[in-house]
Amino acid sequence: MSNWSDLGPRLASAAVMVVVGFSAIWAGGVWFTVLVVAAVLAMLWELWTMAQKSHRNLAAIFAVAVLIVGIGLISFRNINGIAFIFWMILVIVASDVMGYFAGRIFGGPKFWPSISPKKTWSGTAAGWIGAALVGLGFVIWNGSSVGLIFVSVLTAFAGQMGDIAESALKRKTGVKDSSNLIPGHGGVLDRFDAVSGAVLFLLVLSLFWPVGV
Repeated sequence: MSNWSDLGPRLASAAVMVVVGFSAIWAGGVWFTVLVVAAVLAMLWELWTMAQKSHRNLAAIFAVAVLIVGIGLISFRNINGIAFIFWMILVIVASDVMGYFAGRIFGGPKFWPSISPKKTWSGTAAGWIGAALVGLGFVIWNGSSVGLIFVSVLTAFAGQMGDIAESALKRKTGVKDSSNLIPGHGGVLDRFDAVSGAVLFLLVLSLFWPVGV
């Protein structure tokens, strides 16, 4: 039962984030920009608080990444459009949700125990499957290229690596969560680490291949 103790607060917080986030994505323009700026400022504050004096250089590297992510999100919404943002978010959500439940139901070997002891290979693989299903959904209902299925899996993996990177930072700085701003999820950085990894990956990919849905 302890494996599910955080499910209630997690679902409640997720519901609020879904409403606020999807409303801002749908509205676009200044509303989306305000949400992104607010999230970036919150993450920068969390990084500064977590790092203390002994890890300022490490925090600075993450801060630069966070700023790039913020610019990337705004650029994707303005240039690639609303469908692209919804696809990316759905890939991350599907990967996170399926990974969460599969990891707790099936358990098994840990993905990277020295950094993120809760993550399992079963949850990681389930996350890839969830991402692939999202990509397939866009292929069927949106007429997207079949290659989007593969890109969806890679985006989910990049999101998982973003999660791992933040876990490594927290382990280095000796904190459990980046903050307690979001019940059941920890801080804003805890919730947007996967999104950050995905955005950074898609920004790099867009330099070599036209990313779109």
